[in-house]
Amino acid sequence: MLRNRNRKQVLLKLPISAIRPNPYQPRKEFDEYELRQLAESIRQNGLLQPLSVRVIGSGYYELIAGERRLRACKLAGLTEVPCLLHEVDDQQSALFSLIENLQRKDLSMFEEAEGIYRLIKLYGLSQFEAAEKLGMAQSTLANKLRLLRLTSYQRERITAAQLTERHARALLRISDPELRDKALNTIIADQLNVQESEELIDSMLNGQTEQLKPSPKRTPIINDVRLFINSISKLVDSIKKSGLDAKTVKSETDEYIEYTVTISKHPSKKVV
Repeated sequence: MLRNRNRKQVLLKLPISAIRPNPYQPRKEFDEYELRQLAESIRQNGLLQPLSVRVIGSGYYELIAGERRLRACKLAGLTEVPCLLHEVDDQQSALFSLIENLQRKDLSMFEEAEGIYRLIKLYGLSQFEAAEKLGMAQSTLANKLRLLRLTSYQRERITAAQLTERHARALLRISDPELRDKALNTIIADQLNVQESEELIDSMLNGQTEQLKPSPKRTPIINDVRLFINSISKLVDSIKKSGLDAKTVKSETDEYIEYTVTISKHPSKKVV
């Protein structure tokens, strides 16, 4: 994309010491094993694809694209590297760095989202403008930006557990960070797939809804001592009607009322 927009391109060899990293580089993590493999390939075959750079000062250049290749060249012990020199401004440099990583699929889902967010904030782009520049649907871009609602701790755990973007989007259905942490813990511990994770989140959200429902108001059964005494009297009458002897002894003080109920184990004998 950058080559088509810029007619002035110069291929030259530059000392590695003169190349500065790209401050807009969206990629934060580089696999050390893969870097060593690439470094060994460069030792044997040289760097087949030049780095892309721009001038930033007298004798100094800024990397536009090729951070991974530059690191591998350093590991390989190279002092000079082939570079394509471009005439681009800050916005074009940031845009091209992000696009190159997206096309190579070198970014994690969160690095991609952070790169898009940085591009929007730095240059005051709307989501529509950013999506147009990156060649993606606005809805896709919006979904990627939503991933940044996850806490940094949650992002780290999702990345470490190698969960998918669909896992991450499912977790976003939970607005409470603590409840989301619990869901994430279960997903990782039980190695749940996306569908199982969705079902877990459904059950957690439904349970939360039940907890939020107000408890029905309960009318007190007994709100007066007289009602309580009346209830006991009715109960004793019912016992007598069933054929059992029942006696009550009531004593009362200033502090309390004491009721003793004595019930016979055997039916009362009727006098004929």
